[in-house]
Amino acid sequence: MEQTIEDPPTSAVLLDHCHFSQVIFNSVEKFYVPGGDITCYYTLTQHFIPRRKDWIGIFRVGWKTTREYYTFMWITLPVDLNNISAKQEVQFKAYYLPKDDEYYQFCYVDQDGVVRGASIPFQFRPENEEDLLVVTTQGEVEEIEQQNKELCKENQELKDSCVSLQKQNSDMQAELQRKQEELETLQSINKKLEQKVQEQKDYWETELLHLKEQNQKVSSENEKMGITVDQLQAQLSTQEKEMEKLVQGAQDKTEQLEHLKKENGQLFLSLTEQREHQKKLEQTVEEMKHKESAAAKKQQELTEPKNQKTAVEEQLVQEVERLKAKVEAGKACFLEKYKECHRLHKQIRQLRVAAMEVKQYQKSRQEPMGMGSKESAVSTVIGMRTLTCQEDWVRTRLYMILCRERRRE
Repeated sequence: MEQTIEDPPTSAVLLDHCHFSQVIFNSVEKFYVPGGDITCYYTLTQHFIPRRKDWIGIFRVGWKTTREYYTFMWITLPVDLNNISAKQEVQFKAYYLPKDDEYYQFCYVDQDGVVRGASIPFQFRPENEEDLLVVTTQGEVEEIEQQNKELCKENQELKDSCVSLQKQNSDMQAELQRKQEELETLQSINKKLEQKVQEQKDYWETELLHLKEQNQKVSSENEKMGITVDQLQAQLSTQEKEMEKLVQGAQDKTEQLEHLKKENGQLFLSLTEQREHQKKLEQTVEEMKHKESAAAKKQQELTEPKNQKTAVEEQLVQEVERLKAKVEAGKACFLEKYKECHRLHKQIRQLRVAAMEVKQYQKSRQEPMGMGSKESAVSTVIGMRTLTCQEDWVRTRLYMILCRERRRE
C-alpha cells in the first residue's frame, strides 16, 4: 500500500504519445476478489476501427511502456463493423491475474503498440478487507481518502484531457475528411493519368513495332543496296579500265591525226603538182588536137594522088594514130585525175570534221567525268574508229595513185 501511495497512477507521460479517448472502459470495479475470473467491458468510439491483433492488457499503475503488461487477452472483432459502438467484452482467467494488492488498470493496445484507451485503477483484494481497514485503522482510512482525492483529481484531469482529445479528434476527423476528399480527387486524377499512360504506352508499343518493321525493311534494302553498290563498283572499275584504254587510244589517234595532217600537207603539195601536170596534159592535148588537124589536112592532101603514097605518108599515118591514142589516153587520165581530186576534196573535208571532233574530245577530257562524259567519250571513240577506217582507205588510195603516176612517168 505504501508503494501504491508513493507512486500514484498518472498518464501525463503518455498523453503526447497515446490516444486514451478512442476506447472507453465501462463498469470497472474498485476492486476484484482474488481467485475468480473477471470480465472487462469496453466500448469503441465512432472513428476507431479495431484490428485482429489488438489486445487488452492489465498494467500496474505507473507503467511507462506497453511492454510492462502483467497479462493480456486478444480482443474479439465485432460481428458488425458498422455497429462498433456496442459494448464489447473480454474475460481474464483467475490463474492469470495478479496476487498482490497493487493498483492496476485495463489498457487497450492496438497492433502497432499504441495505447487507445485506459480504465480507472482497481485492486485485487477480498471484499471484506475494506471494512476491516475502515473499522480498525483510522490512519489507513485517511490515506485512502487522500488517495481517492488524488484519484478524483487525476480523473478530472483525464476528463479534461479527454475533452481536449475529443476536440482534437474532431478536428482531426475533419482534417481526415478533407484529406480523404483530396485523396479521392488525387485517386481520380491518378486513374486518368494511368489511363493516359496506358494509352500512351500502347501507342508507343505500336510505334515501336512499326519502327521495327521499317528497320527490318531498311536493313533488307541496305543489304540489297550493298550488293548493288558492289556490282556498280565492279562495273565502274571495269569502265574505268576501258576508259583508260579509250583515252590511250584517243591519244594514239591524236598522234595519228597529227601524222595525217602532215600527210595531208604532202597530199596538197602532190595535188598541186597533179594540177600543174594536168595543165601540161591539157596543153599537150591541145597541141595534139592541132597536130591531129594538121595531120588530117596532110592526109586529105595526100589522099588525092593515091598513087603517090610514100614511106613518109605511112609514117605520118602511124604518127596520127599514135597521137590519137595518146589523146584518148590523156582524156581518160584527165577524167580519172578529176575524179580522184574530187574524192580527195571529200576526204579532206571528212578529215577536218574528224579533227574538230578530236579537239572537242580533248576539251571534254579536261572537265569532270560523269555519265554524260562517258557517253560522249564512247561516241567520240566510235567516230575515231570510223575515221581511222576512212584514213586507211584514203591512205591506200593515195598510195595507189602515186604508184600509178610513177609508172606512167
